[in-house]
Amino acid sequence: MTRNEIIEKLKEIILQATGNDPSSLDNCSEASNLTTDLGMNSIGLLFVVIAIEETFDICFDEDSVSDFKTVGDVVDYIESEVNG
Repeated sequence: MTRNEIIEKLKEIILQATGNDPSSLDNCSEASNLTTDLGMNSIGLLFVVIAIEETFDICFDEDSVSDFKTVGDVVDYIESEVNG
C-alpha cells in the first residue's frame, strides 16, 4: 500500500472522527498537527485509532499512539505495520 493510499483512507477516518466538512482537509498534509490543525480531541483520537486498526488490520501499542502528533506520524506507523 502506498503512502498516498494510506493518507486518503486516513483522511476519510479523520472526517468521520471530527465531523468536519470535507473541505476542512483540503490543506491537510503530513505536517498537519492532529489537534491544532485538524481539531481532534482525545475522544476523536481514540475513534481514529480504533478505525485505523479495523481499516488496516493492525494493532497499536500504547506507546506508539501517544507519540502521534502529525498526520505523517500516523502514516509512518501504518506504513511500517502494513508493509513491514
